[in-house]
Amino acid sequence: MRKLIVPILALFFIACDTEEVKDISKPDDSIEAVKEYALVNQIFQDIGNNSGDAVITSENSQTSKIDGAKNEPNITIVPFDLTTFPKTITVDFGEGLLCKDGITRKGVITIVSTNWYGQKGSVHTTTFNNYYHESFQVEGTHVAKNLGKNTAGFSEYSVAISNGKITTATGDSIYYTEDSMRTWISGFNTPLNIWDDEYLLDGMQSGVSSKGVEYSLTIDEALHFVLLPRQVKSGILSIDVGLFKDIKLNYADKTITVLGVTYPLVN
Repeated sequence: MRKLIVPILALFFIACDTEEVKDISKPDDSIEAVKEYALVNQIFQDIGNNSGDAVITSENSQTSKIDGAKNEPNITIVPFDLTTFPKTITVDFGEGLLCKDGITRKGVITIVSTNWYGQKGSVHTTTFNNYYHESFQVEGTHVAKNLGKNTAGFSEYSVAISNGKITTATGDSIYYTEDSMRTWISGFNTPLNIWDDEYLLDGMQSGVSSKGVEYSLTIDEALHFVLLPRQVKSGILSIDVGLFKDIKLNYADKTITVLGVTYPLVN
């Protein structure tokens, strides 16, 4: 799989029939909602990586169908040439594929691209067909736009996710939205190796937990994502959850601070 995080999150996708959002009054409930956020956030960032990888792999392919090697999905490109856009790129993980990073994925991701991933102004829209990240079903629309390079020479992408939804194995639903900026800071010189990629994420995120707790997040210090081992290496989020305001999630220290009390962040 290949580079950067392609996608976008924007608008919140709380459906009209979603139960009324609840306020909460217990720190433990706040922590549970934030931990769900951490899970959902990493799943959608992972999807961005897979989508970007697929577009770049397609650009370098010599055939319209790429049969995945061990730990890799099958990819189909239509139309298959270097100049005709938009292109539809289908990434098929089949009935379950244990990938190199230890994550089992199944189902299909579809990406419609207006140009190749590295081209300024290109837009990449990702949708899902019965797609699972481990036991979590993923729904929504993920869009990324290449904004060009910043003054440091790193490529920047606007990212938005709308109608984002994660359904757990027990049937609980977690909703998520994002409007952010991603900066690709490492791995761009090795376009066929996703695993050395690193990037920074800034922006706003929001959602509703499986218990109906509404949360919103502002990134105080850019989240630093690495893929192998897959983790958020550092970064600080300022979070409002229900009645609680200005909760701090510190990825470097792996802690959550609620009402002045600091708790460990356990995956």
